[in-house]
Amino acid sequence: MPYVKIQVTREGVTRDQKARLISGATELLVEVLDKNPSTTFVVIDEVEMENWGIGGLPVEAFRSKATVSGGG
Repeated sequence: MPYVKIQVTREGVTRDQKARLISGATELLVEVLDKNPSTTFVVIDEVEMENWGIGGLPVEAFRSKATVSGGG
């Protein structure tokens, strides 16, 4: 019984996008590991922006820094 947890920042991920993530992750486990899709669980967890950090910075500050420096 595979369990996949996908975490994304809460930035307007649509129902359709979530459905595609669930379908795609399930299909990947079927193809690669021959898992049964009816016993494969996919959970999408949306995290508030202020609760997500990258490189020692809140994600918004990290993105601003990346934009200014030309990285991304």
